[in-house]
Amino acid sequence: MTQALYLSDITQAEVEVLKCEPTEDGRFAIQLSNTPFHPQGGGQPSDVGKINDADVLHVVMQNDQIIHYSNHATTLGLAQARVDLNRRRYHSRLHSAGHLIGHVMQAFGWEPTKAQHWPEECKVQFVKQDHSEDNDLETLELLCNQYISSQLVRLTQQNADGYREVSFGDLPAFPCGGTHVQNLSEIGTLEITGYKLKKDKLTVSYRVSDEHQ
Repeated sequence: MTQALYLSDITQAEVEVLKCEPTEDGRFAIQLSNTPFHPQGGGQPSDVGKINDADVLHVVMQNDQIIHYSNHATTLGLAQARVDLNRRRYHSRLHSAGHLIGHVMQAFGWEPTKAQHWPEECKVQFVKQDHSEDNDLETLELLCNQYISSQLVRLTQQNADGYREVSFGDLPAFPCGGTHVQNLSEIGTLEITGYKLKKDKLTVSYRVSDEHQ
């Protein structure tokens, strides 16, 4: 199993290249002993960056191993792995913003079911419960930005089943293996771009300030 350094917010590390094999599409599949690269999953895109001089284009989890797809081969043994910091920060801001929306809507009795934190396609989906309270786009946006202004600090822990959980301040924790901001203030301004209810299923779309930073 690849050691997941990204869970500790590490973005650069000395790693050991265990395998580097060509793929049918002309790329190379690289397996490391440990990695700072977050693989695609949990609604979050993968990190990109470099392993030595090879560009890491995509990262996935396969059978408990994290596989890095690159445009060039790299030699086996020790190497330097470096995550693209701008992309990491942006994806973390989007992911944390999605969690925040989940927290606020859950307080109104809506049950979050799934989320997608992809740039320009961010959304969180909810199912209405018997005790769900009505809300609207403007109120949700206002409440989220109030939480951002309160600068709640991120907390991580393991639950009784050994799964990682992420929370902010006194907000409830959500199980999550993704990357997040250290403080809600890092999200910047959160804009709710869509609020659609259909047959007791609510889809909330959103984006953050400086969309491409």
